[in-house]
Amino acid sequence: MTIHHRGVRRVQAHHPWVFRSDVLQAEDCSPGDIVEVVSPAKQFLALAFFNPHSQITLRVISHRREEVNRDFWKKRIERALAQRELWRGDRDAYRVIFGESDQLPGLILDRYRHALVFQTLSLGMDLQKPLLISLFGEVLESRALIERNEAAVRELEGLPKQRGIVKGGVPTPFEVREGQHTVLVDPIEGHKTGLYLDQAENRTQVARYVHGRALDAFAFQGEFAIHIADKTSEVICVDSSVSALKAARGNFERNGIRNAFIHEANVFDYLRECQNKKELFDTIILDPPPFVRGKREAAGGLRGYKEINLRAMKILRPGGILVTCSCSQNFTESMFFEMLQEASRDAKRELQVLEKRGAAPDHPVLLSFPESAYLQCWILQVL
Repeated sequence: MTIHHRGVRRVQAHHPWVFRSDVLQAEDCSPGDIVEVVSPAKQFLALAFFNPHSQITLRVISHRREEVNRDFWKKRIERALAQRELWRGDRDAYRVIFGESDQLPGLILDRYRHALVFQTLSLGMDLQKPLLISLFGEVLESRALIERNEAAVRELEGLPKQRGIVKGGVPTPFEVREGQHTVLVDPIEGHKTGLYLDQAENRTQVARYVHGRALDAFAFQGEFAIHIADKTSEVICVDSSVSALKAARGNFERNGIRNAFIHEANVFDYLRECQNKKELFDTIILDPPPFVRGKREAAGGLRGYKEINLRAMKILRPGGILVTCSCSQNFTESMFFEMLQEASRDAKRELQVLEKRGAAPDHPVLLSFPESAYLQCWILQVL
């Protein structure tokens, strides 16, 4: 597979993706094959999954000429697992494999106590599924292996959406531990693979800063609220999803939390209403879904992020804490910083950055793959 000099520079910098526009010549091979990637001068660069139907036409799996066999994949899986075992502590829900960051492009594997949930999000990795299922059973203990291949990215790879129990079985939903608390998870019917595992450590760390009357916006199943409830006088949890709020109520009852209250509403409307009523908070958490899914959506996403942050700043008391997040891969840290500057200026509030956080360690960032640093969690205080 011969690629353009632009692609050569990317591969030599160890970025794991080569785009269709950088492929000069595709030799006789089939979609999903593992191919050799070479420069225009025929210099070997890497081994990669090939998919002519995807904009990401090549996904690098190795920068060496080596045999890609069962032992190759087993070593990659074992390395990812060993890294997680170093730090997971009292969490029994965490990400075991994080795709490209673990040199397993397109593969996601999450553990929820006694259940494993996987996604194969690239064509090449999907074709390895029978082997991967066998290796999961060999390397990891579990009562159930569940497939959650419903992500929209599979359509871009020419793959159908699939979901179901592959092996074993567990009664769902069931409890998992996160720090000193427990939450209910349904890895078969729940959102994505069950929970937003990337925010797990942020949920525990923000509790060091919060106080007073709190607002948890885009609360989902109330996991931030669970961790901050004992540090605040009350937590108002706002979300537009009835099912998510029902789960949140169950999580509050499960953890003996009596000062968290749910409110079904559009967060944009709720923040506007609070501002009009001059309703104030001491802590506000903003953890929205991604507003920017592609680079073309950056302008619209900027408006969304600025609006919720500006309105939050206006209804925070002096000394108040703002925890504001973004999981938009294409909305960079510098863009988020500039948005916060503009919002604070327009809100006429002075804010101090206390912490800038990312995803939990089970979502490691690959230095050569900035797309893996998608999650931002800023903790600020109104002066």
